[in-house]
Amino acid sequence: MEISGDLPHKIAISLIPGIGAVTARNLIAYVGSVEGVFQEKEKNLMKIPGVGEINAKKVVRQNVLDRAKREVDFILKNQIQTFFYLDDNYPARLKNCSDAPIILYFRGNANLNERRIISVVGTRNATNYGKDICEELIRNFSEKSYQILVISGLAYGIDVHAHKACLKYNVPTVGVFAHGLDNIYPALHAPIAAKMLENGGLLSDFISETKIDRQNFLRRNRIIAGLADATIIVESAEKGGALVTADIANSYNRDVFAFPGRSTDPFSKGCNKIIKLNEAVLVENAADIEKAMNWDVKTSSNRVFQTSLFVELTPEEQKLIDLLKGGDRFVDEITIETQLSMSRVSSLLLGLEFKGLVTSLPGKMYRLK
Repeated sequence: MEISGDLPHKIAISLIPGIGAVTARNLIAYVGSVEGVFQEKEKNLMKIPGVGEINAKKVVRQNVLDRAKREVDFILKNQIQTFFYLDDNYPARLKNCSDAPIILYFRGNANLNERRIISVVGTRNATNYGKDICEELIRNFSEKSYQILVISGLAYGIDVHAHKACLKYNVPTVGVFAHGLDNIYPALHAPIAAKMLENGGLLSDFISETKIDRQNFLRRNRIIAGLADATIIVESAEKGGALVTADIANSYNRDVFAFPGRSTDPFSKGCNKIIKLNEAVLVENAADIEKAMNWDVKTSSNRVFQTSLFVELTPEEQKLIDLLKGGDRFVDEITIETQLSMSRVSSLLLGLEFKGLVTSLPGKMYRLK
């Protein structure tokens, strides 16, 4: 197994106390390399926007490289893949999220850039109603001709039932951990995790020997939401981690779906609530999701990029068309590359859709017709 020579530094920057993913990316962008961050003088680090004196001291006075080197040994021993945010193999959907982890650790064989990816989450206190939904949903997806990857958190309840259904119907599934890959929590799910390695995998942004901590479970929810085109809430109480994941997915401009339940059912109150608040689209089956995501629409790989001869475009519209000639783009990418506001880009894309020049794809991605 080959690893890059700067892997210890890539791991180490994620271990500096108080330096989150956003600040770490800022440091690397200004210094020029991850290794350079550890060699830069404190007075120079202080001048970087968003860093300041306190964070500059943390970087210079850190002592994390030795721990990072031990982690490299663990990675090699256990055949773990690493995805650094600047590497080509980093999951594309997650890369578009502002707070995406600097580095990810993965065991398994799943394609984290699969054409269709959904997250299925819900309460830890799954009812028979919720379990049946998981079973039917995954079975329906398994009967389709397209490939799909299912993401969840391997927790009790809806999460583990989604994973089990995937294993039963041979659908690739990935569990996102709130701790390192040296541990399975809950331990009861270790046999399921082992089977997932054969058709899916296990993913984390935590190093080995990380202690089980409640806050880490909330933190990992951003990965579950960010990896997917859409997040599906099967069951949830009025408050819970699944609703946090739904909220994060909405903040990423990803689609959110929820299965409704009876108004008197405590573990349907959360789903009913976000549907009522228009924070999720009501769905009853896989067909509803396929229709909303346009998965039943076949596209040709041999597309000809040509705008109508009789359509007049504004300079801004032409800018978007020229950008999309280079390939499909997420709306976040279009915003960054055109330096236009999100609201302006959304308005322009809608206009181009009405003119029949572009089409929207799952996960807020756009393509020339």
